[in-house]
Amino acid sequence: MEMQSCCVQDFEQWRSEARRLVSAGVHPADVSWRSDAEQPSLFGDQPVVSAEANKPFKVPRDFLDLATKVACHRDRDKWSILYRTLWRIVNEQRELLQITTDDDVDRLMQMQKAVSRDVHKMKAFVRFRKVADDPESFVAWHRPDHRIVRLAAPFFARRFKGIDWTIFTPEESAAWDQSKLIYGAGVPASAVTTDDALEELWKAYYASIFNPARVKVAMMKSEMPVRHWATLPEAELIPDLLRQAPARVQQMIDTHEGFGETAMHFMPDEPSLPALAEAASRCSACDLCHSATQVVFGEGNPNARIVLVGEQPGDQEDIAGRPFIGPAGHLLDECLALAGVERSDVYITNTVKHFKFTERGKRRLHKKPNSREVFACRPWLEAELGLVKPEMLVCLGATPAQALLGRDFRITKSRGQMMQTEWCDQTLATWHPAAILRMSDGERRGQMQEQLVGDLRQAVERS
Repeated sequence: MEMQSCCVQDFEQWRSEARRLVSAGVHPADVSWRSDAEQPSLFGDQPVVSAEANKPFKVPRDFLDLATKVACHRDRDKWSILYRTLWRIVNEQRELLQITTDDDVDRLMQMQKAVSRDVHKMKAFVRFRKVADDPESFVAWHRPDHRIVRLAAPFFARRFKGIDWTIFTPEESAAWDQSKLIYGAGVPASAVTTDDALEELWKAYYASIFNPARVKVAMMKSEMPVRHWATLPEAELIPDLLRQAPARVQQMIDTHEGFGETAMHFMPDEPSLPALAEAASRCSACDLCHSATQVVFGEGNPNARIVLVGEQPGDQEDIAGRPFIGPAGHLLDECLALAGVERSDVYITNTVKHFKFTERGKRRLHKKPNSREVFACRPWLEAELGLVKPEMLVCLGATPAQALLGRDFRITKSRGQMMQTEWCDQTLATWHPAAILRMSDGERRGQMQEQLVGDLRQAVERS
């Protein structure tokens, strides 16, 4: 077959033509994909495939979700890799996306992760400036790494639905008129006004919440790249705040402000998961360290798309030094398997890293950690989430859910609902396996286990 040259600009164009090509049996080796703004039509004057060739097929939902994000990546090979993967799913291996060691799958997953992180950065770094009073109108300018405006804009429409705003990027813009999103051309940063009466108020607020004891310059620049500082009004304060940090820290030490209250005092200078685990072994931010055998830190895939957070280690975990290896851990493994998840693919940790218990003879019975202990241990969990950067965060039980979603959260009311936290755009809470094991009603226990498996499946499908 003659080589077909296909020019597409976005996911919808690629999806339409990819469906036609696969239906016609056109092999990936016979298609050349590219993005070319100068070419007015997709395939020139001649159709690529005959209208007579039309073999219907279905595509797994997880592939469409993956392709939607990959289509926003700047990699010029994305269209060809997507088509080759689609061809293989339809004609060779339906469950191809489950083979994470496959070269095509791995590359697509890396592109998807890069796009997801870029969307997260846009949500974090966009700062609106008022440009009109009647009606109130706001603008912002942002420079993303990828073409993510259409992925991120619905978030801003939900978050700021009561005002008119426009977000400009160099290549595209999104405008919200309190009823619908409108997409248009991009503009340079110089075209967006920088006058804003609210800017001084925002900078005053940022300076008031700046914690010198927690600042890690390398991590800060990693999470908030310097190239974005020009659009962040608070960024101009950072050099002065950093210069003042040592004196402020000493003041906090002298007045006992914060120290001895959280694990921040024990954080390593250059955080990594192994360094955090080693540092946590010396943590004495709360009294649990005195009665527990050892700290039980998180474990699993450091690049996991899914992070599971439980409450605290149990008796067997405390002895072995590993999370979720006791009865609750065995049930969790069973539910993960039913949901199609390998435990080695996820990262598992707890909100509190030491075992809290009450003694009954020779037995040590679990005792729920209090808010003081959760607060003291919270920096370890935040550091883990900051390093893994999951696409999906699953809270097992009320303790992690209330720690990450707010103290008013109730499992019985909001279990399985997708929510957003500052650590992950997709966060849900479900039953802790230990709660299922404690349920005396056999029918209810089975129902809760089915719900846990269903929530884990939802996490897999959306990560």
